[in-house]
Amino acid sequence: MNYKQALTHPIFKVISQSAKELQLDTYVIGGFVRDYILQRGSAKDIDIVAIGSGIELAKQVAKNLPNKPKVQVFKTYGTAMLRFEDIEIEFVGARKESYNENSRNPIVENGTLEDDQNRRDFTINALAIDLSLENFGELLDPFNGIQDLKDAIIRTPLSPDITYSDDPLRMMRAIRFASQLDFKIEEESLKAISRNKERINIITKERIVVELNKIIESPKPSIGFILLEKTGLLSYILPELTALKGIDEIEGQRHKDNFYHTLEVVDNISKNTDNLWLRWAALLHDIGKAPTKKFHKKIGWTFHGHEFKGSKMVYQLFKRLKMPLNEKMKFVQKMVLMSSRPIVLAEDMVTDSAVRRLVFDAGDYVEDLMLLCEADITTKNPKRFKKYHNNFKIVRKKIVEVEERDQIRNFQPPISGEVIMETFNLKPCREIGAIKEVIKEAILEGDIPNEYEAAYQLMLKEGERLGLKASK
Repeated sequence: MNYKQALTHPIFKVISQSAKELQLDTYVIGGFVRDYILQRGSAKDIDIVAIGSGIELAKQVAKNLPNKPKVQVFKTYGTAMLRFEDIEIEFVGARKESYNENSRNPIVENGTLEDDQNRRDFTINALAIDLSLENFGELLDPFNGIQDLKDAIIRTPLSPDITYSDDPLRMMRAIRFASQLDFKIEEESLKAISRNKERINIITKERIVVELNKIIESPKPSIGFILLEKTGLLSYILPELTALKGIDEIEGQRHKDNFYHTLEVVDNISKNTDNLWLRWAALLHDIGKAPTKKFHKKIGWTFHGHEFKGSKMVYQLFKRLKMPLNEKMKFVQKMVLMSSRPIVLAEDMVTDSAVRRLVFDAGDYVEDLMLLCEADITTKNPKRFKKYHNNFKIVRKKIVEVEERDQIRNFQPPISGEVIMETFNLKPCREIGAIKEVIKEAILEGDIPNEYEAAYQLMLKEGERLGLKASK
């Protein structure tokens, strides 16, 4: 089968010519070939395997390219990388690998193309296209990967126990591909993940998070998370989520399964945003429910303060997984902390005051918060579903009105600490903060407009109440 049409980008002709100059058999392999056959759009990275030195081939290709790009060499791994236009090309010599039990870093020897294809993680990633001038475009498919692509199957080339035990990250990758492509993991491969799940402990947290992020970014993330839970991997990676699984019943009163509810929320929000951190917020919005769950005879199951508890847990989770402890984490914390606020508004009469407070507290993230809360409506009762969404429309309309009228988002009270100090001839003290707080509350409650003069008059009044004398 010839795939010359996959190789129309000029870079392939340059690689082919460079390989001939060095007398190296050379192939494009892996994701580029898979995605071309699946018609998943143009590739941004290409893997090239040479029967010989991949590093020498990379240098020769760079020499033959018009812009003479810089070649990055990774001697430890025997690989090299260069960028051409917007494509990243990685070159490696064909190799065979062996592993010891406590490391995913292989012992590498030079090998044949067959050796190289044997070491690939899945049959759909072992497809190679010949780049030699004589056989340009010929497909090499030793494991019937084409059929697996047609059947939407993830399968390992060798025994799955060997594949996963050698490099346990492949278990995460299998689930990630199933989630991204909506493929099924072949039954024996799936069972092997369960058998080898403990091996995930030798993988660095950073590598695990890369795969987790790709699952979260996939069109329907629940596919991946259900597989992570089913195979037992999730309890090693995100025990906060597995703790949400299951339904307790006491005296005939039950609560919903918060694990499956969470996955529904993540799928819902994924239809409306590609923001990775907002999707993380959806995934973690209920993690405080497991530790705050209580049963009361009169009112049934409660999860009081689960948003506050959950926002604290976000920090611990990010720290444990070596994720960024920066503005991204703070954003997720804020979304988790505020995740019920608009829902409460949608249940009650929507007052201007409540909306002002929501806008003030959410700041620039009010739209993200509304998306999260709309995704959180998973009721199967059509009347309740419609009622909530109609109420959210009212909340959104109110937000626009309040924004236009009161400019509350990220607002600073119109009276500064300096004005208060000057007016009452004060040095820094508690009274200044107290006066500012009264002004802020009055504006949020709608008692005074968000304007200087009204705030100034309230300042004088509050100062008098506190026994302060205004200087003339």
